[in-house]
Amino acid sequence: MAADTDSPDGSDADRGRDAPSLLGRSLYGGVLAYMAVDGFKNNDKRVAVAEEKGVPMPDVLVPFVTGMLLVANLGIVLWRLPRAAAGAVVVFFLGTTPAIHDFWTMEGKERHGNKINFLKNLALLGGALVFLDAASGGDGESDAASGGDKERDAASESDER
Repeated sequence: MAADTDSPDGSDADRGRDAPSLLGRSLYGGVLAYMAVDGFKNNDKRVAVAEEKGVPMPDVLVPFVTGMLLVANLGIVLWRLPRAAAGAVVVFFLGTTPAIHDFWTMEGKERHGNKINFLKNLALLGGALVFLDAASGGDGESDAASGGDKERDAASESDER
């Protein structure tokens, strides 16, 4: 299924690349949309939690990152500027997960609930990283995971010719 991806200059120029599954993007996007809408509905509560956790300017940052999540989510679902969109979701989860769901500082039911939310956010972060890799034209493997020796691989290709 051919779809848009963003080119290095930020435009939607690489129309020939395959986007990840629309169904997968829609399911992922549904969860993020629910999280963002819930965040806006419960903004005062979220601001209070962020303030309690020591987040600077929570009355500004909480609605800002909630809006960022919603807009970035649309970018992933529609596969428009997917690198920027997936990158914004990665930033959202890297920033909010350890700051808000710091279960290691809690006890009892509060610890349990925050640990579940922390782990859920880690899974969603992993999904965002997969989308970021797909938007960047990656094959899912880093140089380190594949051995990291590009010179050796290039030499092998030359020998095969």
